[in-house]
Amino acid sequence: MNAGLSLQELRALPAVVDLRTAARAFGLGRTRAYQLAARGAFPCRVLRVGGTYRVPTADLLAVLGLPTTPPAEATPD
Repeated sequence: MNAGLSLQELRALPAVVDLRTAARAFGLGRTRAYQLAARGAFPCRVLRVGGTYRVPTADLLAVLGLPTTPPAEATPD
């Protein structure tokens, strides 16, 4: 079983991640993630770039119900 990603780890992701990283966010293993991607059934948009799969982080966050922009930090008075 793969350990999922924390909210802090999700927020620190680059604009596009590999399929394994996206799979971790969903708690999926590598084999299952590649099976889903090959069938077009991965939970979010997957881009085929040459022989690899890439997942836009904004799409990943949206499917997880997380805002794509970090919350505004409170400013001191």
